[in-house]
Amino acid sequence: MSQDSKLNKSQVSMKAGMHEQTARKYLQVGKLPSELKKEHNWENRKNPFAEVWSELKEKLSVNPGLEAKTLFEFLQREYPGQFQDGQLRTLQRHIKRWRATEGPSKEVFFPQEHHPGILSQSDFTHMSSLEITIKGLPFDHLLYHFVLTYSNWETGSICFSESFESLSEGLQNALWTLGGVPVTHQTDRLSAAVQNTTDERGFTPRYQGLLRHYGLKGQKIQPRKANENGDVEQSHHRFKRAVDQSLMIRGSRDFESRSDYETFLEKLFTQRNRGRQLRFEKDRALLKALPLRRLDSVKHLKVRVTRNSTIRVNNNTYSVNSRLINEHVDVRLYIDHVEAWYAGTCVEKMPRLRGEDRHHINYRHIIDWLVRKPGAFANYCYRDDLFPSTTYRLAYDLLKKSGSRRYEKQYLNILHLAAKESESRVEAAILHLLEKEERISFETIEALVAAELPEQTFNRVREIMIAPVDIKQYDQLIAEGWSQ
Repeated sequence: MSQDSKLNKSQVSMKAGMHEQTARKYLQVGKLPSELKKEHNWENRKNPFAEVWSELKEKLSVNPGLEAKTLFEFLQREYPGQFQDGQLRTLQRHIKRWRATEGPSKEVFFPQEHHPGILSQSDFTHMSSLEITIKGLPFDHLLYHFVLTYSNWETGSICFSESFESLSEGLQNALWTLGGVPVTHQTDRLSAAVQNTTDERGFTPRYQGLLRHYGLKGQKIQPRKANENGDVEQSHHRFKRAVDQSLMIRGSRDFESRSDYETFLEKLFTQRNRGRQLRFEKDRALLKALPLRRLDSVKHLKVRVTRNSTIRVNNNTYSVNSRLINEHVDVRLYIDHVEAWYAGTCVEKMPRLRGEDRHHINYRHIIDWLVRKPGAFANYCYRDDLFPSTTYRLAYDLLKKSGSRRYEKQYLNILHLAAKESESRVEAAILHLLEKEERISFETIEALVAAELPEQTFNRVREIMIAPVDIKQYDQLIAEGWSQ
């Protein structure tokens, strides 16, 4: 071998980042390093589960979902002292290999090809994790989220329950914002849309009417197959993450009003949709025209006012004026409020309750008769609704503590005064007495209301002094506990 070739090999091996002797070895055998690598043999040591593997395989064949930890704990119970905790990882590796070579086949997900203007998806998503507040108060709400699957164009509406009214309002808002109608609209098995969530009988009549009005073909996913609504499910996650990031940039999660928060969301939707403009133009070109008008997103009911001066609407209880007892009223159930109509006139407007078996009792509706029957107050099933604020509750507790046998009558007279005069003026009178540390009584409050306290008294907040906590006392208690 010439000196020149020897130098060349040395230079080549140096450039390859290996020792010259290593390079000479590869040249002698005529194979690449990857070809010389031996396949790893996992059975370098005795398999500690060889004697029980057939038993484990039998259990896995019957119940493929069994976890390795469950089986390992079973072995430790059945064969005391034979298996140590450190061998769990070995069993996990064996079971993983069994699942891949002999276990049952896994569900296959088939990516779908989307076409412009064909499919839209929607669903509700909870927004509570974002900790939005309105004027400092928690704003518990949902978002109705609508997505075109081809371009991923999205929009949404604030709502408070997964009701048909929320679905109707949200879907119509989305279509009119979109400016057209796709061929198909897909949801999960919402009870607001699906006739019966446990079978395939189709959609509710109200939802069918909504689809028919817009010329939409309805489609629902299979039970427990959320992946079939995957576009909107992924959009939930991405949009909420975008909201969270925007709130961080904004520096506050508090909004002055619901309207300000809605404007914030609309701007974010617009910003996110800008990057989808090219594909969205293909979507929009194939959309069908909107109908001439929207449908009214309201549920109409006719209910009878009970002798309790209440009506039952969607499994919730609302009070109305006692004058309407035994009359039938027309109820209009909107997305966020309830209206009661009588003789063509709206006689009550109340916030819509969320969930079921809730109640909204307005003390003004029943106080005229409750002051005549004060004994009914003690065990009235909606008694907590008869405290308009914590100030009124505090007044009741102080009256009760005073030892007067007529404390309930006294409180009901105060409440009656609030209904006749002004709830805020009565509350201001109570706060005035609390501040002066004077005795609470109906007569005193009535006199103060008649005297018309200054306006600034209405919104006065009592200053509560809390003594500083001495942490050393807790340290001492802990030390004493340890010493014992």
